[in-house]
Amino acid sequence: MDTSAIAAALLHSSADAIIATDRDGAVTFWNPGAVRIFGHSADEATGQSLDLIIPENLRARHWAGYRAVMRTGQSRYSSGDVLAVPALHKDGRRISLEFTIVPVKDAAGRITGLVSVLRDVTARFEEIRQLRRKAAAAAQ
Repeated sequence: MDTSAIAAALLHSSADAIIATDRDGAVTFWNPGAVRIFGHSADEATGQSLDLIIPENLRARHWAGYRAVMRTGQSRYSSGDVLAVPALHKDGRRISLEFTIVPVKDAAGRITGLVSVLRDVTARFEEIRQLRRKAAAAAQ
């Protein structure tokens, strides 16, 4: 099978969000999955800061981690670990995400940005929260 066809199919899928950013955290690629999950069109998101989808109270922590990855090229979330975080939909509601990141490097091996693959796990997160509430209520 042609690997470029596989790559195109993944990048243009609406199942998961695939977002690429430059070294400064500005969006350079926003696939149909990102449109579905976050509600912003590709035109609205491209060129914008990731603050577009990061809750205000988490931005400082996010940017500290982002800068560390840009500086070191290392992140446990680029080697298979999944990060679970809240995010913002265009309409203002909070959603729950799980994601991984992949550093993008130039020909000289310098990091030029990141690609993130994100999945909306809001329904599962809410279901777990309700089950915990029921278990706590039953234990009382």
